[in-house]
Amino acid sequence: MAFFKVLSSFFMLTAFHSSTFSLAHPGVDFGWDGSFHPGGGFSGLFPGFYQYSCPQANDIVLSVLEKAIAKEPRMAASLLRLHFHDCFVQGCDASILLDDSASIVSEKGSGPNKNSIRGFEVIDEIKAKLEEACPQTVSCADILALAARGSTVLSGGPFWELPLGRRDSKTASLTGSNNNIPAPNSTLQNLITLFKRQGLDEVDLVALSGGHTIGMARCVTFKQRLYNQNGDNQPDETLEKAYYNGLKSVCPKSGGDNNISPLDFASPAKFDNTYFKLILWGRGLLTSDEVLLTGNVDKTEELVRRFAEDEALFLNQFATSMVKMGNISPLTALNGEIRTNCHRIN
Repeated sequence: MAFFKVLSSFFMLTAFHSSTFSLAHPGVDFGWDGSFHPGGGFSGLFPGFYQYSCPQANDIVLSVLEKAIAKEPRMAASLLRLHFHDCFVQGCDASILLDDSASIVSEKGSGPNKNSIRGFEVIDEIKAKLEEACPQTVSCADILALAARGSTVLSGGPFWELPLGRRDSKTASLTGSNNNIPAPNSTLQNLITLFKRQGLDEVDLVALSGGHTIGMARCVTFKQRLYNQNGDNQPDETLEKAYYNGLKSVCPKSGGDNNISPLDFASPAKFDNTYFKLILWGRGLLTSDEVLLTGNVDKTEELVRRFAEDEALFLNQFATSMVKMGNISPLTALNGEIRTNCHRIN
């Protein structure tokens, strides 16, 4: 009966938010050319992992997310990003949540994360409610994955069948966080290299970059484009002029590093394909957004154009690529642990 309640609430939720349902197969990527590739590896994860041990897990996650995102729509993007930054460092193992301790040097202090990643209080609230309902059962790593999917759905994006069963790491990697997470001023070749390191291809790169359809970025992440893109004290010539002038008013040459601007100024809280349309119009915010079109790689340029033309194509591929990313090197079986507090090992 509990299973049918969960199923019923899911269909009510997705209908209410007009989300797209994707049948992205766990651990499998049907490539852009229609060919079949093994994806991020099934690795013992499967969608029904908590069906008997904690059937209400997803409902609990969604109940917390609904309140948090209603209060602050930006939180959806923050939680999506938290999962991404976790998976790119020693796999999807919640290492990003660990605080400094005698045995841990936290990833929160890395260049890509410091004063940047957020949403920990939402994860903590979800964890507390899950521990109350199902003690020592649902991992922090799975909470991050569930929160990323829920945040996407609640922003109007696709639902996907999410393989579960990740366990939590007992280690973190500050070095890995500094070296593996793409910077906002990355070249296209650097982006491709960092994604391939995780078993992700150019299709995954462009689709997952589409997560920038929601959320904000700090001035410090795009200031270079406005004032000194190539070391010659000139702006990035790919920026559309009116957009460039608007960004200068938000992000002055001196100071204002923590001022924020939408990654998708046309629909910053709606998960859609506008992000790709803006890139075509010279209105992508970050260098790492713009180079998908202008970085002289035909495949990424073609994908930007096709996703801009066909929203359903983008949403389905985003879901598929999220499953693939979520399958990066999970800890399963007797590896790792189920943390009772996501910030420290047991």
